Amino acid sequence: MGTYGYDSDFLKTHAIEFLELASPDGQSKVLIAPGYQGRVMTTTAAGDTGDSYGWLNYKLIQSGELNPQFNPVGGEERFWLGPEGGPFSLYFKPGVEQVYSNWIVPPVIDTERYDIAHRDSQSVKFVKQAHLSNASGTPFDLRIEREISLLDANATAAVLGRPVPKQVKAVAYRTDNVITNAGNEVWTREKGLVSIWLLCMFNPTPSTTVFIPYVTDTKGKILNDDYFGKVPEDRLIAENGTVFFKIDGTYRSKIGLPAGRAKGICGSYDSQKKVLTILTCTMPEKEAPYVNSKWGHQKESEFYEGDVINSYNDGPVEDGSIMGPFYEIETSSPGAALSPGASMRHIQTIIHVQGEDADLDPILYDLFGLNLKKVSGIFTH
Repeated sequence: MGTYGYDSDFLKTHAIEFLELASPDGQSKVLIAPGYQGRVMTTTAAGDTGDSYGWLNYKLIQSGELNPQFNPVGGEERFWLGPEGGPFSLYFKPGVEQVYSNWIVPPVIDTERYDIAHRDSQSVKFVKQAHLSNASGTPFDLRIEREISLLDANATAAVLGRPVPKQVKAVAYRTDNVITNAGNEVWTREKGLVSIWLLCMFNPTPSTTVFIPYVTDTKGKILNDDYFGKVPEDRLIAENGTVFFKIDGTYRSKIGLPAGRAKGICGSYDSQKKVLTILTCTMPEKEAPYVNSKWGHQKESEFYEGDVINSYNDGPVEDGSIMGPFYEIETSSPGAALSPGASMRHIQTIIHVQGEDADLDPILYDLFGLNLKKVSGIFTH
């Protein structure tokens, strides 16, 4: 358990359809499940015996059960749609109280298979038609397109700004996600917008820290940190342009950076396994509305004050049970104000590099102005 080979064998044993993108030497692999909405289930940088970077819900997959509310099978990167809560929520019916018992994940992002439009050894493209309505009763007909591509060494170096040293294990991939207004009505702010929402589930350890750079020369709050109650100071530090978030899978908490603060890049580092994960996403050049996923009542001024980048640390809920543990890094597109036939695109790139600190440090410093000693030691004082 913990290796890519174990996870691929597990999915095969339980008859889960999947396909793989692989580098010519078979070391970098991306495992994708069409039946799970074309989600990336996991990846590796060292073949079948290498670490498996995605979190899988073995118990749920093994059970073969289908829950009408939500099926959290896991997966390193999945396609969702926002907002989750508020008057324009896609997860609550009109007029119901926005509490967990009424929360339902739309089947198109939970249980339905996505069709394969194109596939080769380095990429696969999925398509799906969907019909949804929000908590205000606004209908949406949309077409979803999702292309996943394994990046080669040159493309990876272009993102990092430097080549990956030969002694470092690496896997990198990009997901290109497009939603198109397939209906006859314009999508407007007044009736509610939808956004592309990508969620990445990874395995937590006591030695993992998420770090997110933020814009310092602007006004307004740096981050939202009260999704599940205020995050304690020994788990969250914002200083000198970087937010540090403790990831150990023992304390349920979530943070988010709003549009005015996000830079479209973040990462995590596991000093135990020496894995540096870097995630980038596209952001609009001009100011844009980001949907607010907060459950329940929202003031009108809050409807489009949502986050661009989020991170979640799993932990026990009130009754002591726990789904994972896992941790998430999430990114969102702006709300899609689209005329019929128009589209919005959101691209996310994920890179895992695993090796010695001396080889990973220059990569981290070039992208974030940080060193691994700082990141790994921030919560040990």
